[in-house]
Amino acid sequence: MSFTKDFTATPADIDELGHVNNAIWVRWIQELAVAHWETVAPPAHRDAFVWVVTRHEIDYRGNLAEGAETTGTTWVPEPPRGARFNRHFRFTDADGRVLVEGVTTWALLDRATGRLLRVRPEIAAPFLAP
Repeated sequence: MSFTKDFTATPADIDELGHVNNAIWVRWIQELAVAHWETVAPPAHRDAFVWVVTRHEIDYRGNLAEGAETTGTTWVPEPPRGARFNRHFRFTDADGRVLVEGVTTWALLDRATGRLLRVRPEIAAPFLAP
């Protein structure tokens, strides 16, 4: 069950090398994951839980100049383990060439207490292939 979102490199995203700064790619990874959660999770889950990143593994394979567009795709290939699950992501250019890809580990927190929670099957279900 993948999710996609488009991004466009603005002047503020460009570093001294003339392409999207690595910190912007990390921000886009976060925005992609959050948009996926907000799109498919039921309102009760969005109100009760929040996710935090515990690890990023990122491979930079290409880049974008100002004004260029990329499509981010994210998916969760395996069921969660305890409070954590791995979310894969890939950003491609208009020709389908992979620019950035990797895996981010997320942990589920109770929004009210800030405590780690086991990811129950009903929370994970909207993100996993049937």
